Amino acid sequence: MALACCTLALAAQDGIKVNFKGERPTINDFAGSYLSSFNTDDEEEWIDEPTNAIKVAWDNYRAGAPQSEGVTLTVDAKNGFVLYESQYKESLLRIEMCYWNEADGKHKLFAYNVCSFMNGKGELGQYDRTSFYRYDNATKTMTLTDDIGFDREYMTDDGAVVTYALPRSGKNIDVTYWYEDGRKQEKTLKFDGRRFSY
Repeated sequence: MALACCTLALAAQDGIKVNFKGERPTINDFAGSYLSSFNTDDEEEWIDEPTNAIKVAWDNYRAGAPQSEGVTLTVDAKNGFVLYESQYKESLLRIEMCYWNEADGKHKLFAYNVCSFMNGKGELGQYDRTSFYRYDNATKTMTLTDDIGFDREYMTDDGAVVTYALPRSGKNIDVTYWYEDGRKQEKTLKFDGRRFSY
């Protein structure tokens, strides 16, 4: 997990240029630019398994090719949301991407979220994470940010696995705490135009 975060931080130090046509970028532009920032042709550049999997699915989507067995990719341009799911037996890998328009009119916030599930319950995967990038309209670049209003946690002190669900509609993030005994607790992170809070 630490290696993945360090690699992502290094890759994002200079920011990711968002290429688009028209007046403003769409989720296709954000997702495509983010995934293109990982150069899988470079043998020395490391890419984690979930990101490589959605990158392959994205390339198939762009080419109009079928997805691999057990894989679905939903691109909801109207709502600015992308959902990748890979199901194998009782295991489900879920990757989401979306963005928010910030209240200042000068920035957008892009999120990339990886969650693992087993038998319908959240299970902490090696590369699970929720990453945020702030996009600047003037520079057309998004940069990794922790200025999001809350600290991400993936496991609590009392043993609950924590998963985040990005909004396909609305602006808030749903947080679920999955306990070993089957209990489940849910909270909502509300977006105020720049950051989130409970």
